[in-house]
Amino acid sequence: MELSVFNISGKETGKKVTLNDAIYGIEPNDHVIWLDVKQYMANQRQGTHKSKERSEMSGSTRKLIRQKGSGGARRGDINSPVLVGGARVFGPRPRNYSFKLNKKVKALARKSALAYKAKENQIMVVEDLSFDAPKTKDFVAMANSLQVADKKLLLVLPDQNKNVYLSARNLQRVKVITASELNTYSILDCTCLLLAESSVAAIDNLFKA
Repeated sequence: MELSVFNISGKETGKKVTLNDAIYGIEPNDHVIWLDVKQYMANQRQGTHKSKERSEMSGSTRKLIRQKGSGGARRGDINSPVLVGGARVFGPRPRNYSFKLNKKVKALARKSALAYKAKENQIMVVEDLSFDAPKTKDFVAMANSLQVADKKLLLVLPDQNKNVYLSARNLQRVKVITASELNTYSILDCTCLLLAESSVAAIDNLFKA
């Protein structure tokens, strides 16, 4: 699959980039995509939720009513879960939600996500860009020139570029990452995948490793 390379003014440079069919041309695997996105979302969870259980609450331990004969539920003390303001049964406890996925599964998931973007013609290639200073208006002008300002944009750079990152940081529908940070969730979450020219080779190398 060949794509034209655009400059930041939105004009074609005459150069072409060939996307690797072993990455962008595979048959997507929906199950591994689900697994990888599930792991990504699980890793975002802090897992600090906590509610007090019966033994952790303060209150009298006096037995309120006799065990049998009242016609109602038995209750041992004021902390009983059957009472308003009582303890919670099997409440949440702090825990770690992360789980392991094999490297080959995660690689296949990223390839599948890239293949979906290629099928839907949601990939653009732009010349390697660098701003002299962090300026959001320069990034907005580039997005307007490329006619992607109305889309949810994921810009993939070959390496860290502080000025580009800071220029896009305040834009709600724009995310800037490096090729090494590429993940399935971010790829699927955008409606336009904007690749810097050198990022195409960087992504190829990423899957060769």
